[in-house]
Amino acid sequence: MENIALNEQEQNRRDSLLKLRELGIEPYPAAEYPVNTSSAAIKAGYDAEKGNFNDVVIAGRIMSRRIMGAASFMELQDAEGRIQVYVKRDEICPDEDKTMYNTVFKKLLDIGDVVGITGYAFITQTGQLSIHAKTLTVLSKSLRVLPIVKTDADGTVHDGFNDPELRYRMRYVDLIVNPQVKETFEKRAKIIATMREYFNENGCLEVETPILQPIPGGATARPFITHHNTLDIPLYLRIANELYLKRLIVGGFNGVYEFAKDFRNEGMDRTHNPEFTCMEIYVAYKDYKWMMRFVETMLEKIAVATNGCTKFDVWGNEIEFKAPYRRLPMLEAIKEYAGVDIAGMSEDELRQTCKDKHVPIDESFGYGKLVDALFGEYCEKNLIQPTFITDYPVEMSPLTKRHRENPALTERFELFVNGKELANAYSELNDPIDQLERFEAQARLKAKGDDEAMYIDMDFVRALEYGMPPTSGLGMGIDRLTMFMTNSQTIQDVLFFPQMRPEKTQSQQSEEDAQKA
Repeated sequence: MENIALNEQEQNRRDSLLKLRELGIEPYPAAEYPVNTSSAAIKAGYDAEKGNFNDVVIAGRIMSRRIMGAASFMELQDAEGRIQVYVKRDEICPDEDKTMYNTVFKKLLDIGDVVGITGYAFITQTGQLSIHAKTLTVLSKSLRVLPIVKTDADGTVHDGFNDPELRYRMRYVDLIVNPQVKETFEKRAKIIATMREYFNENGCLEVETPILQPIPGGATARPFITHHNTLDIPLYLRIANELYLKRLIVGGFNGVYEFAKDFRNEGMDRTHNPEFTCMEIYVAYKDYKWMMRFVETMLEKIAVATNGCTKFDVWGNEIEFKAPYRRLPMLEAIKEYAGVDIAGMSEDELRQTCKDKHVPIDESFGYGKLVDALFGEYCEKNLIQPTFITDYPVEMSPLTKRHRENPALTERFELFVNGKELANAYSELNDPIDQLERFEAQARLKAKGDDEAMYIDMDFVRALEYGMPPTSGLGMGIDRLTMFMTNSQTIQDVLFFPQMRPEKTQSQQSEEDAQKA
């Protein structure tokens, strides 16, 4: 392990750690600390006339201090906010020994240390709600210096911890010094809880399916591959959980859903992370039209639960999540936004149309990817308000039932919000013969060089041969949904620990600096 060079402040903190132990104070005690309230509870419930909160036990991190002789103030931050603490020498040191105040509090404690306080709530002469400390207990000594974020009287933030590289890599520091970040993740939890409640109310069962899969099925994506030593077989991190959930519908469940960690070995940008959370739900005896109504009702509920209303700003656009949403067939969307009618075109004609419209394509693209490229270039950016794009060409949808009125299309929709796909849903293909033919068509694309084409899953075909009832299925990205509901600019802002390049060691950085010099 590489030796870590300590700066002066870090060394001083380690020296304070040793002095605490010399005084017989364990800086990392094992015993329970019996917290009985929080900063938010005190602020919300304190009544000076009633004199409540007169037996407070609270714990948190020291965020600032003002040392003033025999009495001092500090700001304590717990999980729910900050509150001022008044520390008087003769209160926390009622006996002759004043070490706890004169040495421990004034000299050996630092900003960032975690302490416990017992005392009572009161209002200072300046009118500030505070805790009058009766005892102070060291609970955890911080050996690193926290960034000091200051806010002036006008509300302007100075020396903010804003560098994305540092914030995402050291999320623990980000959460300490930028406590407003917690709100994003609290809303994320609220989103999932609202969805779970909605699904359960509609008679669906939450289940779990394998993450390690012998065949990466259920989506067109490049998988991560690993190897199982005992079985001596390759395994893939799942790219989707669709095929396993539909096996459960075959098995007799009427509705199943899962919040799944999925993995795709593809590019990274402000809306994509190689590891992401996707919710998938499958309901028997329903179709994609039913699912559209189900989804727009759900999103309206989520908007109200997280923001208290259905209309709010997302990336500079006022988005209205109140149902119903526009339904727009894909070929009509291309006609509307690209100015070309591709209905009935052959693959060669479509390829030439893409070239004429200056759409970036690859020679390995089949009909489905050509349509997708044209749609992505001209249509997506215009779909700001929630819009269901429906009735995709069959070549784009290898797991979807053919359209009941036009067999060249499928009963599929994608929900777009703010120019981004949020959800994908089908009337699920349950014809095993048709499904096998679709898989074989995907295999031919893979042979042509499309490394995102689907694998053939014969066990899934076998499951369909036992009979799957008419079913509607939906997949929705939880990370992107959270971005919309919290007006977050990047997916990294809604993931506690987004994927990043490994941090350079000190020796690597020194070598790189030397090469630059």
